[in-house]
Amino acid sequence: MSGHSKWSTIKRKKGALDAKRGKIFTRLGREITIAAREGGGNPESNTRLRLAIDKAKASNMPKDNIERAIARGAGGGDDGVVMETITYEGYAPHGVAILIDVLTDNKNRSLSSIRQVFNRANGNMAEAGSVMWQFDRKGYVEVQAEGVNADDLFMVAADAGADDVIPGEETIEVYTPHDHLGHVENQLVHSHYKVSDSYLTWIPKNEVDLDTEDAVQVMGLIEKLEELDDVQGVASTLHITDEVAEAFAAV
Repeated sequence: MSGHSKWSTIKRKKGALDAKRGKIFTRLGREITIAAREGGGNPESNTRLRLAIDKAKASNMPKDNIERAIARGAGGGDDGVVMETITYEGYAPHGVAILIDVLTDNKNRSLSSIRQVFNRANGNMAEAGSVMWQFDRKGYVEVQAEGVNADDLFMVAADAGADDVIPGEETIEVYTPHDHLGHVENQLVHSHYKVSDSYLTWIPKNEVDLDTEDAVQVMGLIEKLEELDDVQGVASTLHITDEVAEAFAAV
């Protein structure tokens, strides 16, 4: 599971791509919408929504944008926009399986954009179900590591139902069953740990090892998919080694 952390670190080192392309408010708004849809529109009782709102405020997202995103997720939006959650499947070059989580108001637009990225990278879309079996659906919680005793955090997370805890220098990763994400996150917050991110993700059951050049090619495809407006997250079976991470960060 450590590749999850490496990919996040690489993106931070390569720069805030969303901010550079003026897409940060779109991404943040959709995070809020997803959180409100899954846990309700009250941030006092929905830790994930509160976290998403805090991230939006930290990026100076206007209050009206935040309120519209909450209303859309909670079903109270007055703009007539209906958001749909879809997971698309595909293969990158060299047999690497890819899952793409999308939140969109126009699935034809989303599918067309995703297919274009695959085609340009010599990958291809796959039939529903032909890729998903290679992954498990998990909850992911990222905790700031500074000043934290990893063993103590492990006990709190395990008691709440977490599957795994992976310590790191900057962050500690906590993985949960998909239906325990909210409970584990709430317990960590109530125990005064600083949760910096949380969401549902896909974890590969087995990973594919490639040489550095081929791995960097696949990571380029993943990055292009993540830059699409409607894409909320991308998972793959690629094994990201330290050498591969360093090579891609230098591109």
